Amino acid sequence: MYNLTMKKMLAILVCKGLRAIGKLVGKGSSLPGKYALKIDKNILSKIKYPKYVVAVTGSNGKTSTVEMIKAVLENAGLKVIYNSEGSNQIEGVTTFILNAANLKGELKADVVLMESDERYARLTFKHFTPSHYVITNLYRDQLTRNGHPEWIYKIIQDSIHQNCELILNADDPLINSYKSDKCIYFGLERYDESSEENRFIYNDCTYCPKCGKPLHYDYYHYNHIGKYECEYCGYKRNEPQYKITDVDLDEGRLTIDRKYQINLALKSIYNAYNILATYALTRQLGIKPEIITETLNNYILKNGRVRLFKIGDKEGTLLASKHENSVSYNQSLMVVRRYKGEATVFIMVDAISRKYFTSETSWLWDIDFEFLNSPNIKKIVIAGKYTSDVAERLLYANINLDLIHIEKDISKAVNYLGKEAIGHIFAITCFSDQDKLLKRVER
Repeated sequence: MYNLTMKKMLAILVCKGLRAIGKLVGKGSSLPGKYALKIDKNILSKIKYPKYVVAVTGSNGKTSTVEMIKAVLENAGLKVIYNSEGSNQIEGVTTFILNAANLKGELKADVVLMESDERYARLTFKHFTPSHYVITNLYRDQLTRNGHPEWIYKIIQDSIHQNCELILNADDPLINSYKSDKCIYFGLERYDESSEENRFIYNDCTYCPKCGKPLHYDYYHYNHIGKYECEYCGYKRNEPQYKITDVDLDEGRLTIDRKYQINLALKSIYNAYNILATYALTRQLGIKPEIITETLNNYILKNGRVRLFKIGDKEGTLLASKHENSVSYNQSLMVVRRYKGEATVFIMVDAISRKYFTSETSWLWDIDFEFLNSPNIKKIVIAGKYTSDVAERLLYANINLDLIHIEKDISKAVNYLGKEAIGHIFAITCFSDQDKLLKRVER
């Protein structure tokens, strides 16, 4: 027992020490956890957790949903520990948990809240079980690393424990099929932009996840998200306990359960889903709906997904999109398309990933760049190493060539925007590349 206790304390001390050093040099969200796990590979199973341990995973929306959950819980007076830096693999989760624990391995909080990488959740949750597990969606994401969503679906399945309450997106046929002792569903009812036909480039849920036969959709919201039923085995969308019953993206508002209205700072259906996931989870934790809606009303994300900037006298908005993730790009394109004034779109693809090198750009063909065929878009500027790849994709999207300006050099492209941009500038790029723009503009 003495050796086990000392081993645990040593792992915690090493993690805390390396984290302190890392903060001084601006690094270290994963490395401390990595060394702690080398000292004690089971350290996460030896921590004393509070009653509520909330995890969020899925292809898109993890960071934003976790941020909003934290805001609601803290507004309700709860003490929350969470991985604020978004380092969501097992090493990063270990870092934030051990750094928050005392030397006895106790977490003095009401809620532990974490974002978990969909591939690594099964490794993390071998050591402890979340009390509540939010699964947002499954899209094509980093195909070089993740392969097809159906493969990730099976990996997430391995992270689910029966005594864990699942908070599931009923509108995603894959997510809807997960099972646990208790499942809570959230979803969006049909609204004015829903369609009986899939209007997007691909549909990754053409076939039933249960029997493999063709899946029938009553309507689509986007891609494979909507209301569906298998006419062969009877598999269908579960009735959501929490629903968006009305949404007007032009006006920027939504209504949950026909009663609670929330105004949207970001007029996006993806943002609406993140808000609904937050609402469902926090209601399950007993938070009053009035506190939730008060917190989320006109909520502006602080995670850097949306940033304002200026180039001279021209104003712009950075919409951080995930490279290798077409749905993330579509979200940004739809925000621009919905903008009421004239707009210039700046697309920069200079480095595809922060985590590994790849020059694979087939994911560009999954993005609905056809959305740029909109009368409010007056100019499109392309920059970065992969300008030719983006330009070729735009050519096949039948974009008017007179609107497109290609400038591989990022500094020259930004200077061009300062002189020639028409209307509001919307910059669409990835976390890997966003600083290459931000260091050249006013904020």
